[in-house]
Formats: sequence, structure tokens, C-alpha cells
Amino acid sequence: MAPTFSEKALAQKSGKESVVPGQIVTVKPDHLLMHDNAAPITSKITSELDEYGVVSNELPIIVLDHVIPAASEKTAINHQKIREFVNKFKIKNFFDIGEGICHQVVVEKGLGLPGKLILGSDSHTCSYGAVGCFATGIDRTEAASLLLTGETWLKVPQSIRMTLKGKLKPPVASKDLILHIIGDMRADGATYCSVEYHGDVKSLSIEDRFTIANMGVEMGAKNSAFPVDDLTKNYFDTIGVSSDSYKPVWADSDAQYFLEKEYDLSEIEPVVAFPHTVDNVKNISEAKGIYVNQCLIGTCTNGRLEDLSAAAKILEGRKVDSSTRLLILPASSKIYQEALDKGIIKSFVEAGAVILPPGCGPCLGAHQGALAPGEKCISTANRNFKGRMGCKDAEIYLASPATVTASALTGFISDPREVA
Repeated sequence: MAPTFSEKALAQKSGKESVVPGQIVTVKPDHLLMHDNAAPITSKITSELDEYGVVSNELPIIVLDHVIPAASEKTAINHQKIREFVNKFKIKNFFDIGEGICHQVVVEKGLGLPGKLILGSDSHTCSYGAVGCFATGIDRTEAASLLLTGETWLKVPQSIRMTLKGKLKPPVASKDLILHIIGDMRADGATYCSVEYHGDVKSLSIEDRFTIANMGVEMGAKNSAFPVDDLTKNYFDTIGVSSDSYKPVWADSDAQYFLEKEYDLSEIEPVVAFPHTVDNVKNISEAKGIYVNQCLIGTCTNGRLEDLSAAAKILEGRKVDSSTRLLILPASSKIYQEALDKGIIKSFVEAGAVILPPGCGPCLGAHQGALAPGEKCISTANRNFKGRMGCKDAEIYLASPATVTASALTGFISDPREVA
């Protein structure tokens, strides 16, 4: 039987000629991602690390991003322990505070490459499928074991083929597309499945693909992936990664799928995910007029240059409404610098926005931008669960950068087609 992307990738990584859905395989990932949770992970195996060390100092990727700069003594001690671990075991791929959000940094640094297998102690590790990498999240105990042994087991997932046709009509964006898909599939519609995107994917930028792959887990997917094409290769060329450095893997044209779906991009409209689940998706017409106390643009989902540019274009010459506040969160220091060079940050500041350091704090309610009881926030993040932004009595709405920006200008959820 012709293999899907996940079947082909896991067959290669497990040294088998072929695998089938449901089969358990032993694999050696190319990298293990950890972030601020590296301290509790390594604390599980302190004595074993002292006796045996890490299996390879090139396996871990550690990025400090969740609570940066440290917001308390407890957080500072946590970061201190991670730095000590990095120095003791000479971990090669360590990125301290300010470098950026882990999922952006992994790809920017040329570590998340086509055909690679990356496991991470964060559910949005699936982001790297945007560039043809088999990437998925694991728990902390598995991560601890990997540090010592370098191998683990995975169950081969069933595969879902999603065929995209046509093009999005700006200001409709990839965030609207993936929210539409999640609303259609529901939160459990792709549970432990590998989601592949086919069809007119060339109309989607690398930034678009990151947004879509990032949110695969919000419909339960084990991983989500795009084929490697000229856009992918050109992206890696721009960051100095030669095509000789990776070997793309993709599904055979006659592969068989557990489920097939088709979406016409030209029919997608702006949408909003209502509290308190990501799949509670409604058309913008049902959301218009809901007041918002806070607007957030950024995170690992929509903090890239293309996202910031779209927002700045709408904001140009205007001011954030006095009834709300707009937070801007670039996904990495590299993106921050590019936005500075292009005058994008200047536009945000002039409009009355607040610029935050590249990190994850507001997204998970751990640092900066927490909400008060009764407040409502419209955000480009990937989750709107109850209590997600630090308050169980607040409400979070998810939308595209264009919709969030339009809402910041009016003080209530607004259709970007009417404000842009």
C-alpha cells in the first residue's frame, strides 16, 4: 500500500521498509524540544543524569520563552537551574531569554528541517510540519527518558488528507482558514491523526503554513504537515540552510486516507472562536459588536513578520480606541528587528500599542497581559480555554491579526473588511 506522509516518515525513522496505522515503532528523534519546563523535566532524572549524562548534547533544544524575563524568584530559580544544566552537559542548542518563542526559534535556527523527526514537551511542536518535518508533542516523563536513552516509541497515526482549492481573499487570512477547519472538524475530529495539506498550497506563504500547522493539535491531530515546495526551499535559502542539508518526505500520490476533506479558500470568511473552546467558531457577523478590553497580536501562531505587517497596515495613521489596549508580541528577536527596520514597530507605538518582548507570557496567562474578572480579550493566540490568560472569569476570543487590529481600532469585535 502506498504510504502517507506519516507512514513514510516513521518507517524511515524506525528503520523499517513500511509501517501501518496503529503499529508501534521505536524511533530516535533528531531533536527534543524543551522550554522553561526543562527544569522540572531534568529534576525527574537528577541521579541518572549524574551517573550517565545526556545521551547526546545535540539532541536537546532548550528555549527560555514562557515567562521571560523572570516574573518572580521562583521563575528566576527555574531559569537558573536550566542554565546550570546547559553548562554542565554542554548542551549545544540553548537559546536564552529574548531569543524568541521556541516554535519560531527552532525553524529560524535551521533545526526544524524537512524529513526530520522532532519531539517536544509542548503541544504546539506540531508547528514544524509547516516545513515538512514530522513534529509532535510528548509529555515530560517521555522527554526525561529521551534525554537518557535517545529513543522512544510512537504509534503510527491514521492520516487525514485535506485538499485546499483556490485562494484566500484578503483581509481573510490563514487564521480564518484554520479556525474554519477546526470548527468543521471539532476539537476531537483529528484525534491522534496525521493531517496532510494538499492542493493549492502554493497560495499559502510559509507564515500561513506555520499558523495552520501550529493549530493542528486544536483538532486533536498528532501532527500536521505541508509538502516541501519552492516556497519552503526559498525560505531555507534565506536563513542559510542549503537544500543539501535535508531530504524531504511526502505522501505517495496514491496513498490511502482515513478521511478526506476539501475546502474552497475563496469561500472562507473572517471567523472568530468564541469562549471557551477553539472549535466554538462563528462567522464574524455573529461576533460584531462584542466589546473587548484587550487585543493581543503575536504568539507562536501569529507573531511573524507577515502578521505584524498586516496589522500595521490597518493601523497606519490611526489610534487604538481609548476603551481597549493593544499588545504586540513578536515571535522572535529576529522578527522584532525586522519589524523595527521596516518601521512596523514605530507604527504600533504611534497608534498606542504596547510592545512586549518575544515570548509566551500573555498567551498562557503566566506573565504580562493577564486579564481581570469580566474582561474580554480578542487574540491571535491558539487557545481560548477558561483561565488561559490568567483569569477563569474572563473571556478570550480568537481571530486573525486583521480582525484583532480592526477590533483594537473600534473597541469591539469588528469585521476587518469594513475597517481596513
